[in-house]
Amino acid sequence: MQSLISTSPISPSNPRSFDSFSSPTPFTLRFCGLRLQVLQSSHLKHRTINTTSKKTRNNVLAASPTSNGSPPTTFDYDLVIIGAGVGGHGAALHAVEKGLKTAIIEGDVIGGTCVNRGCVPSKALLAVSGRMRELQDEHHMKALGLQVSGAGYSRQAVADHASNLASKIRNNLTNSLKALGVDILTGFGSILGPQKVKYGLDNLITAKDIIIATGSVPFVPKGIEVDGKTVVTSDHALKLEFVPDWIAIVGSGYIGLEFSDVYTALGSEVTFIEALDQLMPGFDPEIGKLAQRVLINPRKIDYHTGVFATKITPSKDGKPVIIELTDAKTKEPKETLEVDAALIATGRAPFTRGLGLENINVETQRGFVPVDERMRVIDAKGNTVPHLYCIGDANGKLMLAHAASAQGISVVEQISGKDHVLNHLSVPAACFTHPEISMVGLTEPQAKEKAKKEKFKISVAKTSFKANTKALAENEGEGLAKLIYRPDTGEILGVHILGMHAADLIHEASNAIALGTRIQDIKFAVHAHPTLSEVLDELFKSAHVSVDEHKPVAV
Repeated sequence: MQSLISTSPISPSNPRSFDSFSSPTPFTLRFCGLRLQVLQSSHLKHRTINTTSKKTRNNVLAASPTSNGSPPTTFDYDLVIIGAGVGGHGAALHAVEKGLKTAIIEGDVIGGTCVNRGCVPSKALLAVSGRMRELQDEHHMKALGLQVSGAGYSRQAVADHASNLASKIRNNLTNSLKALGVDILTGFGSILGPQKVKYGLDNLITAKDIIIATGSVPFVPKGIEVDGKTVVTSDHALKLEFVPDWIAIVGSGYIGLEFSDVYTALGSEVTFIEALDQLMPGFDPEIGKLAQRVLINPRKIDYHTGVFATKITPSKDGKPVIIELTDAKTKEPKETLEVDAALIATGRAPFTRGLGLENINVETQRGFVPVDERMRVIDAKGNTVPHLYCIGDANGKLMLAHAASAQGISVVEQISGKDHVLNHLSVPAACFTHPEISMVGLTEPQAKEKAKKEKFKISVAKTSFKANTKALAENEGEGLAKLIYRPDTGEILGVHILGMHAADLIHEASNAIALGTRIQDIKFAVHAHPTLSEVLDELFKSAHVSVDEHKPVAV
């Protein structure tokens, strides 16, 4: 299913990234959504390990290639993290807070996919598309009493904005690791044996605990030839080297939908190619239908559903990109499209090859590293591998950057002696279109299935942005918030939002699920007026629960 995250492994031709204090004065670091208070020290030093050196650190035991099967008795580090993406970075910061001597290995650049080829540069492009869309909406401008004409853009300046933002955040992440005393080890990392890691050519280190945080790469189905120019993945598209007149986007999930927002705002016509029978199959169906009405139908977008792009040939010698479509059910050829460019947005595949997992008897499952609910790696016999964890896209539990960070923090809690299990149903997701879409927990069909299996009833409550004062003041009344819950207990099962700043609004619901807050309690929370947060306030207040066990907070 081309719109969904692929579970097929990928073998890239060019291996890429996996993804002591003396003063008690605290200072705060905020990078990529992570906040940490650390101790400031004028004597803080950062060590850089040369990948060509065969020496190990002084006064520590070096791992020996002849004893890979037995764990060491002393260690170079308390924690070594393979991969310096958002997940690895989050784990490293938390590890330092817990007093762990930490190193992070990176074979490419700090920040991984999210910062360099994903959520960060894409948000820069989406910021531009949002401004362009607003300036081009004459009716919207007139409704606000504004007159704007001749809105235009510089492609190179837009591309530079995305590139500069990625560079800035990457530098921030690197500096935060250095400031905390985390060793950044350059080179491709792999597991040599129990509690032993190799990086670069032949550098060996030992660690009491190891976290694999190697991330993912774009998944490209068979038959599609990517040239990086006219047939591209999101990695290439984020560079915005040109804006095609007509682009086909294979897959209508988060990635495809966001890029359709960018390209149509910049003047392109878009054609979606979706393997399933409906667009946006990963969304709650009601939200998906509204999204199609708001984000697809009014724009220069058409679509083909129920088809595979079985062969895509890049543009050559002035000829267009050729896309051969096949019926997803009958497997019969359907039609051929000729477009200026094609974006392959068929999900992502785990980057786990070359990790040396065979040295510890671990077999990947469709490329993913198998883990339990505590992110502990499971070997081929079904046993957990002592002191080895895997977080983020590489384990496939939830392929989101902030989920990887949360998993990393959870692992650090465990190795610090405090048991912790992350509730993945409390992790929110967002699609940064205009307007935005966000969600947390179960969709309505998923909730119905769970209710049937566990023999309870569900209820659904909805509120419209059209009833919100702030949304109307912004002339942005198009939107819906939907709550799925248990009326017998007040448990929140899922919340889905389409509307202005939906990506920001979802966190009240997300935190409620994470903390186990029930509707009968959260409906008494006070929201500032007039704000968009009142959309959630009205949503919770409109829910009807059969229990009234509100627990007032003592003052």
